[in-house]
Amino acid sequence: MEEAVEFQPTPAPPVAKRVPQATTLHGETRVDDYAWLRNKEDAEVVAYLEAENAYADGILLPTKDLRENLYKEMLSRIKETDLSVPYRKGGHFYYSRTEQGKQYAIHCRKRGGLEAPEEIVLEMNAMAQGEKFLALGAYEVSDDGNLLAFSTDVTGFRQYTLQVKDLRTGEILPDRVERVAAVAWAADPATLYYVVEDDAKRPYRLYRHRLGSAAHDLLYEETDERFFLDVDRTRSGEYLFAHSVSKTTTEVRVLRADDTAGSFQLVRPRTAEHEYYLEHHREHFYIRTNDAGKNFRLARVPVAAPGGPWEEVVPHRPQVMLEGAMAFTRHLVLLEREGGLPHLSVLEVASRASHRIPFPEPAYHTGPEQNRTFDTAVFRYAYTSLVTPPSVYDYDMDARTASLLKRREVLGGYDASRYEVERLQATAADGTSIPISLVFRKGIARDGSNPLYLGGYGSYGIPLPVTFDSNRFSLIDRGVVLAYAHVRGGGELGKAWHDQGRMRNKKNTFTDFIAAAEHLVHEGYTSPDRLVIAGGSAGGLLMGAVVNLRPDLFHAVLAQVPFVDVINTMLDTSLPLTVTEYEEWGNPNLPEEYANLRTYSPYDNLEAKAYPAMLVRTSLNDSQVMYWEPAKYVAKLRTLKTDSNPLLLVTNLAAGHGGSSGRYDLLREIALNYAWILTEMHLAP
Repeated sequence: MEEAVEFQPTPAPPVAKRVPQATTLHGETRVDDYAWLRNKEDAEVVAYLEAENAYADGILLPTKDLRENLYKEMLSRIKETDLSVPYRKGGHFYYSRTEQGKQYAIHCRKRGGLEAPEEIVLEMNAMAQGEKFLALGAYEVSDDGNLLAFSTDVTGFRQYTLQVKDLRTGEILPDRVERVAAVAWAADPATLYYVVEDDAKRPYRLYRHRLGSAAHDLLYEETDERFFLDVDRTRSGEYLFAHSVSKTTTEVRVLRADDTAGSFQLVRPRTAEHEYYLEHHREHFYIRTNDAGKNFRLARVPVAAPGGPWEEVVPHRPQVMLEGAMAFTRHLVLLEREGGLPHLSVLEVASRASHRIPFPEPAYHTGPEQNRTFDTAVFRYAYTSLVTPPSVYDYDMDARTASLLKRREVLGGYDASRYEVERLQATAADGTSIPISLVFRKGIARDGSNPLYLGGYGSYGIPLPVTFDSNRFSLIDRGVVLAYAHVRGGGELGKAWHDQGRMRNKKNTFTDFIAAAEHLVHEGYTSPDRLVIAGGSAGGLLMGAVVNLRPDLFHAVLAQVPFVDVINTMLDTSLPLTVTEYEEWGNPNLPEEYANLRTYSPYDNLEAKAYPAMLVRTSLNDSQVMYWEPAKYVAKLRTLKTDSNPLLLVTNLAAGHGGSSGRYDLLREIALNYAWILTEMHLAP
């Protein structure tokens, strides 16, 4: 037994309302008492966040030993000195490796073969010296293998600086560009294409730059604020694509990679609700398009006449979502989703015969790994499940055989046979079946006595993946059932699943999650007093909405970087993402869409009533969900809640949306979360 820790927690920080911000919108007067927390440069704001951190430290002091034990326990499962599977690009094999005691990866390569001497491309640990945060964005090597275009962020705000390194000498060239969102090399190894962001962090301008010159030629500017601009190069190496992408519409321009004086040519003009994406294969562009149905079909058009009619290759299928297509010399790999699970299909270009790669488990996650070579019959993919560690396979598309290259080693005697995975179906109020994935120790009773962790997301058409995480077994091995609700708004069941949980249908996301929780209680997996829920970002919106609707159903809530101040954020077009996300949430400047947002925005619907225990986490430099959203939410909730349950706000003052960038620092954040969860589940020593 651990010794009890005597402590006197810091009192909850006083909630100063200062000067409220009052606005009138569609006849309603809106008063925001905590708008002052938006001023990041105000010393009182930082002092308030530090006071909240001190309060949380005091409340969490009894978990200090548990946090340290959890940290060591989770670390003991990790092979700290490890190596990724090398992939071939040009004349080199590229990989990354980690070393025990070092926070960041070391990016390396070998020329010609794996027995060759190692060449360090980027040593992230050295680059991180003197920095509180470091993230790598672009990492693109020129065709001749001599130059590396890379970008880094040192604040967590996801604002990247592009630099070029000469890999022959190790010299960083003087070419440097700020606010870079995407990078692609021309066939000429001295020419770069890149996209920069505007003041609202929207990628909008495409430039061409010849290294060593002062010229940065503007090739295209995306003026519609709903659209992001991107640039990339095809696997074949022959073309560059410039994509203009909104939440519902796309437009593509193409340029030969060897034409460094040319202009990007439009393939097909944008039309509302039409999305199309290109992949190059010899004489054709293959096109994934939703012009015949929400779940997309595959067509093709001659490279020589990209504006011509599209020939159908794979028709639209109501039950199968076509999420992507990857071209190789003689094959296409189709990334599909059916029955709530991802699938990989191989299509022979000449015969159009197709087959799916088989997978052994009823619930899993799969997707492409690094596939940088066009002229190959081998496709590399990743596979994992709730009990199978991340694994990398090479698949021979002709022989239809898979070879396991690496499975992440889990130290400490991990044995998958000790655990059970289930897939359940809850029923929503409108009769829709909501999938739930579960993992737990074999032999649990279904008598309502189990502590249960229920996670959810449900936005942007992004599926909640069923993946392995060795850290979670610090919960599971203590008797916790882990469950994940695949609610509408995500992409588990195709585009329609997304549409049924966005805009005017957004509340389905919340009621689906509640239905999933009620089903787990009804089936005896847990009870409300042992149920902890968790979600981050848009999943944090989900947390805020469901506790407003059913605070009695949940014992505790972990909300990470939660998007809880929806209306105020969507009214501020100077913020990153706002205008582009009108097609996900709605535009509150329009009366009907405001009325819908008003029914669920968590900050606007807080009431004087009892709430579950809550741990809310944020980061000062978050560029996606600004720190003030959770800060304001907690400040307001403190004045309204009628219970004595803990309400904690923890702010990382040196990170962004994903938390700490160093792997050991991030593990300590997870240990804090788990210690709090176990304490609320009455499983702490």
